[in-house]
Amino acid sequence: MSTRIASDLSPAAPQPMVAGEKTTTEMFLVKLFAVVPALALAAAVPLAWGWGLGWVDLGLAAFFYTLTCLGVTIGFHRYFTHGAFKATRGLRIALAVTGSMAMQGPIIGWVADHRRHHAYADREGDPHSPWLFGTSARALAKGFWHAHLGWLFQREQTNAARFTPDLLADADIQRVNRWFPALTVVTLLAPALAGGLITWSWWGAATGFFWAGLVRVAVLHHVTWSVNSICHLIGDRPFTARDKSANFWPLAILSMGESWHNSHHADPTCARHGVRRGQVDVSARLIRVFEKLGWATGVRWPRPERLARNLKTTAP
Repeated sequence: MSTRIASDLSPAAPQPMVAGEKTTTEMFLVKLFAVVPALALAAAVPLAWGWGLGWVDLGLAAFFYTLTCLGVTIGFHRYFTHGAFKATRGLRIALAVTGSMAMQGPIIGWVADHRRHHAYADREGDPHSPWLFGTSARALAKGFWHAHLGWLFQREQTNAARFTPDLLADADIQRVNRWFPALTVVTLLAPALAGGLITWSWWGAATGFFWAGLVRVAVLHHVTWSVNSICHLIGDRPFTARDKSANFWPLAILSMGESWHNSHHADPTCARHGVRRGQVDVSARLIRVFEKLGWATGVRWPRPERLARNLKTTAP
């Protein structure tokens, strides 16, 4: 099944933007998944000070961070949300699974929220714009919190029937969507199992769970949320876009290329976000590998004429 989707879903679509509210259980799980890893991150510095952190933990954290981050950037975002390429069934399922292991919510809800974000970017209806409360210092501080984390705690639920009809019709994706609780368990316990087996100790399992499980999830959460918040507030805006998206280079490596956000909003279906010389985009590099292997086809690479058309004629 092709996931080539028009990035700009029209606000005039007949179906409502919001479909009901999250249940009490769903709200509890959102808070649990957001707060527990964050607490682990807060405890990380004193725990790392002289004990509790070794090369095995660092290696496992780097591996699981890279795996799950690319599942979000290539899978949830560039493929499922924007249809930047076509994928074989095996790659499609693998991207859905690894993206789900980032603990950022089930795939259908994630994609629905992000398509809604592009349809209403930095306007009323955008689920996580930092500009919704005004432009004063106080309003932007409130907006930053809302865009970074606060929006997750709102009860309204984006209408999946309107924004993700293609995913609702895909039996494989429906199955992965239902697997989200099980994949959450896997993403936390797999590092513990690996740490225990590598060190052959319960202590290795415990530190693997803490560093490559909880702390890794928390770091990835905040990197992803920073694209929603920081990358709509500060940075370069070389391309014309209908919103305030910006390129923020300090996050380029940790976000696997997602922080070239102005470039992305100017050409949402493009498979590469770092389109200019020197802009590191690890996600695009891996998509190129998938293309060479024949797993990805119809890849929408940047074209000079599209870049020239979107480039601002005056300095930002």
